[in-house]
Amino acid sequence: MSHEAHEPETPHLDFQGTTPYEDYVKADVLTHLQHTLSDDPGEMVFLVTTQVMELWFTVIVHEWETAAKALREDDVPTATDALKRSVRELEALNASWKPLSGLTPAQFNSYRGALGEGSGFQSAMYRRMEFLLGDKSASMLVPHRGAPRVHAELEKALHEPSLYDEVLRYLARQGHPVPDEVLRRDVAQRYEPSPQVEAVWTAVYAGDERDATARLGEALTDVAELVWRWRNDHLVATRRAMGAKTGTGGSAGVAWLEKRAQKSVFPELWTARSYV
Repeated sequence: MSHEAHEPETPHLDFQGTTPYEDYVKADVLTHLQHTLSDDPGEMVFLVTTQVMELWFTVIVHEWETAAKALREDDVPTATDALKRSVRELEALNASWKPLSGLTPAQFNSYRGALGEGSGFQSAMYRRMEFLLGDKSASMLVPHRGAPRVHAELEKALHEPSLYDEVLRYLARQGHPVPDEVLRRDVAQRYEPSPQVEAVWTAVYAGDERDATARLGEALTDVAELVWRWRNDHLVATRRAMGAKTGTGGSAGVAWLEKRAQKSVFPELWTARSYV
């Protein structure tokens, strides 16, 4: 056996047409989607960061829809695994604020005009995230009337049970006393907290913390916490860049974000802890 050092084999480099990597990742498409509208060099990072956020929204929606489907089938391990993956993805999403978190008003204003009437609240994929969390509103479909596919996907999501609806239906099938008015509610409406649901979660948390339902509750709480952090990081970045001015697209800007940051996701999972 030879003990001579060998150079690693050169990988195969000659392909007919595009590379297998390109065929799978579509990197050439992704890296040519950036069309800045100002001469400011800082606009590129704003645009790319926003596009990255949209990709993370897409992945997280996939995970939560996977979890909802698994819960319909009483498959809690698969649902919990999807939620845990989404926690790591939410952490990556939240880190997307880092490149924008230090923007001064002058830096943001140098390309703010390029946004025109554009605003983050017009993001259809983010709206699907909110719908899955139970924050439903038919009025949020209005900005998308001119995009038939997007509008149809959002309308479908509006009228489907949210992730939390599926959780509560699962709890009811397991014998927990979730009230009929919650189970039969109009799922196209925003979810409102229920004292009876709070009592269900209190009972779950007063029991064996190793139980699958308790672990499901903790995975949901991890998701809720990171969504809250997302909203707060958005608020802080916006406040730093533009203060209390009206937001892009005519939104209320910081005032609207402050209101959003006060809302709890999966509210009874938080309030029940006071009674355990």
